[in-house]
Amino acid sequence: MRHAERRPRVLLLTSSPLDGADGFDVRLAADVLRTLTDVDFVWFSQWPARRQTSPTRGRPVRILSRDGVPHVPERAQSALAGAVFARRVDLVHAFLTIGRTFPAFSWLRPLLFGRRPVVHTVPGVMDARFLAHIRPLGTTVALSESMARRLRAADFGDVRIVPPMIDADAWPYLPRPEGFPVVLFAGHHDVDGGAELAIDAAAEAARTGARFRLVLAMRGRPGQDNTAREEALRERAGAAGLTDFEVRGYVDDMHALLASVHVLLFPPPVLGGKADVPLTVLQTLASGRPAILSDLPQFADFGHGVLRAPAGDARRTGQQLAWLLGQPRSWDMLAERGRALVEDHFGSEPFAARYAALYQELLS
Repeated sequence: MRHAERRPRVLLLTSSPLDGADGFDVRLAADVLRTLTDVDFVWFSQWPARRQTSPTRGRPVRILSRDGVPHVPERAQSALAGAVFARRVDLVHAFLTIGRTFPAFSWLRPLLFGRRPVVHTVPGVMDARFLAHIRPLGTTVALSESMARRLRAADFGDVRIVPPMIDADAWPYLPRPEGFPVVLFAGHHDVDGGAELAIDAAAEAARTGARFRLVLAMRGRPGQDNTAREEALRERAGAAGLTDFEVRGYVDDMHALLASVHVLLFPPPVLGGKADVPLTVLQTLASGRPAILSDLPQFADFGHGVLRAPAGDARRTGQQLAWLLGQPRSWDMLAERGRALVEDHFGSEPFAARYAALYQELLS
């Protein structure tokens, strides 16, 4: 890819540093930086300390941040730094969830970025009502066909689809674990985040005779009392009749956790601001672990690689869990389908090729 006989310069605009908190938006930006090797990137770095290993490519721009989480100060610094460096690059690539403050940000687009072309990858939409008050930043990229339809219906105009990627080599296919089955829920402490429904579904499966251990790996949001929320989940699990369960906080080593897991249970009734294609689901499928998801439109892209139950229906979800745990051949079939889906639809090569073609189109 060439622009005026030199490597194009692209600003990766994120609401928090790439080497800060491990959010899905910064993960997408980091994947673009890593896979598009013929581009000179400018990206935001946490200062003075770093929570994650810093990328070794491109030019880091320091942002003052204590924990690398996108608090208001981090967001403000990102916007200001973005406005400065947008004048020094050929293209701006924003990775921003559409939330409460995004409509106002979108109306400032001419002031912030001038006439530079902009690509806006949308990890998720917090509330569909926000879509009515937005001016598109530029060419919009959705992660799923369902999100693309929503954005087009909201007059976003030019909307492309680029599914997120997962490095299949970094997440190798694992043999089925031996021993007592473990069922995993991994998500945030959000209203309708799915943890409560996962508990109710697990209780339904246990009542039908299924035997397993439920593990809830929970991540907090800024300002949440995670200790109190974890205790509330323990109380709910006990009241539902579950006797073998564990509520954990943030898990640093997902590889080790997934090696012990038999099934991922991820049944949120709505996605809210979560990514259309949750990273945990991709990691699980790549590792050869079947997943049971809500039957949400955003999950349609997973096709027959997963099981889906009606959103909000704990009884049906629990029945599917009990059935899957009792069907070793079906477990093997779903494990293989999930791995094949990841390799075919969420691979790094098509991810890089689609973004490289989009960059070339806009820079030409």
